[in-house]
Amino acid sequence: MTDAAVQFDRRMLEALICPRTQTTLAYDAEKQELVSKAAGLAYPIRNGIPVMLPDEARTL
Repeated sequence: MTDAAVQFDRRMLEALICPRTQTTLAYDAEKQELVSKAAGLAYPIRNGIPVMLPDEARTL
């Protein structure tokens, strides 16, 4: 699988919100995470798919 095949589609960012706070997310391309500053959490992106589970999120 190429890097392009697993790259996160930034257009999805417009549709995704933090499940805890219902606020918008910021995309961190370097760490492959979606960051919720309001919740203080970073949701991982695995194989191009955001994992929007608070239990899987990293605390900021």
